[in-house]
Parts: sequence; structure tokens; C-alpha cells
Amino acid sequence: MTLADDAIAWYSVNARDLPWRQPDTTPWGVLVSEVMLQQTPVVRVEPAWRSWMTRWPVPAALADDPPSEAIRMWGRLGYPRRAMRLHACAVAIVERHGGRVPSDLDELLALPGVGTYTGRAVATFAYGQRHPVVDTNVRRVVCRAVEGRPDAGPATTAADLVAMSELLPADEATAAKASIAFMELGAIVCTARAPKCVDCPFHDVCAWRLTGQPLPEGPSRKPQRYAGTDRQVRGLLLEVLRHATGPVPRQRLDLVWQDEVQRARALAGLVEDGLVESLGANDFVLAGDAPRGDIQSLL
Repeated sequence: MTLADDAIAWYSVNARDLPWRQPDTTPWGVLVSEVMLQQTPVVRVEPAWRSWMTRWPVPAALADDPPSEAIRMWGRLGYPRRAMRLHACAVAIVERHGGRVPSDLDELLALPGVGTYTGRAVATFAYGQRHPVVDTNVRRVVCRAVEGRPDAGPATTAADLVAMSELLPADEATAAKASIAFMELGAIVCTARAPKCVDCPFHDVCAWRLTGQPLPEGPSRKPQRYAGTDRQVRGLLLEVLRHATGPVPRQRLDLVWQDEVQRARALAGLVEDGLVESLGANDFVLAGDAPRGDIQSLL
């Protein structure tokens, strides 16, 4: 038995019942889930994913709406540029691929905002292909079980892709199952701070456990502060614009945050990121909400 075999056997019994893993989930549903799950826990993503797929079950449905609707539907998931990326992806999929999410990895990677992880995840989980799909959870499992180290560090490297590829079975369908199994194992058993080693299918062979070494002190990544940051201010500004029925005057936005310098910086960042458009100097709307003839775009 290989690590991949053990992981697949464990997954078949212990996998979480998530909607984007159902047999009838489309490649578009997988792509949406992967973008939503970036830096966002499953418990928050699941209801948002269901709402999104109900409204926009295919890329063409989203592409037909302005990007402002994607931002509104994104709600408070955080990092709302992901909503813009999904809208841009939908438009590109319609224009380049006839409305179907491509199965070719290079074509996936060429979509707006689709990076190394997301492209491989869609090719693997939606189309059953053999690719190393490496996120934080996978890196941690491989680092511990194979290399005997407790922590893989903060960023994915080419070496991580090679290490994962070496663990995948040659058969594409089996490799795809192994990829999701390794990921699930890292998410619910081989966790960063409280691994459940007694429940792990690698318990008897895990190189890190066999060393008897303790976990490192402190997290491998410094926790990101939210309160008082520009991210919080951006979120408050977007919340006003999401619920507006027309242009929002600067004076209304001035009410959401007391620090004038930080507020102006956050608003300028939203405009620069393409999430917000300015109408003249003092009125603002979500991207796509302004009449085309009235936009003074700062994109």
C-alpha cells in the first residue's frame, strides 16, 4: 500500500459531504468553489456557493450581468476582487471557449485570475486529470509524512509540486482521488496546530511522527489583523455601495470611517482595483453600475 492508497481509503470513509463534490457538479461549480475557498473557511463558503450557483449556474449567465452584480452577490466573503476575477473568467470562458470551462490546463491557466493552484484544482477535481494540486494543507501533509518536518513554510514552491507529483498514482482517475484525499486529510486531521495523529491513515509511517519532534512554536504564517486595517475600511465602503440604488456621494462614504486619510486611501484602492468607479470627483458606484457615457474610469 502506498500513501496515496491509504489516503484514498481514508477519504472514502471520512470525506466531508460538500456540495461542490457531488457527482453532478459542473466544472463551473468546481471553479467557483475553488475561488471562493481561497482564504475563506468552508462554513462561510457553502451557503454563498449555493446562492451563486442558483443564480449563475453557467458562465454565460454571469457574463450577461455586470460585474457589480458579482460584487453584490459576493457579500461579506472577503477579498472581493475574487468576485471580479470570477466575472472576468465567465466572460473569457464565453468568448474563448463557447461557455464551457476548458479542460486543458494551459487554457485554464490563461483565464483571468486563475493561478497555479486553481488551474490544477479544476483540471483535477472537475476533469479527473493527473496534476499535483498543492495548497497549504497538502504541503503540510507531505512535509510531515514524507520529509519528517512539522511545517512546510509559508509559500508553495516548485519542489512542492514535484514532491506531490511523485506521490500520485499513474492512473489519472486514481491520481485525482488521491489529490482530493491528501487535501482533505490536511484540512481535518493533519492540521497545523492540533493534528489528530491517532486518526491519520499515515500514523504508522509518518516520518515526522516517528521522529517524536514537537510542533514548532507559533504559526508558520503570521495571523492577519483585520480590525482597523484598510481591508476593514474597504469592506465598509463596499457595503454602502452594494446596497445603493444609484450613485453614492462622497459625503455618504465619509460617514463610514473617521480617519480621513485611511478612508481616502481605501476608496482610491477600490477604484484602482476596478471594484468601484467614480462619476466625476464626488460620486461613486460599483463597477458596471454607471451609465457608460457618464463614467470617469480610473481603472
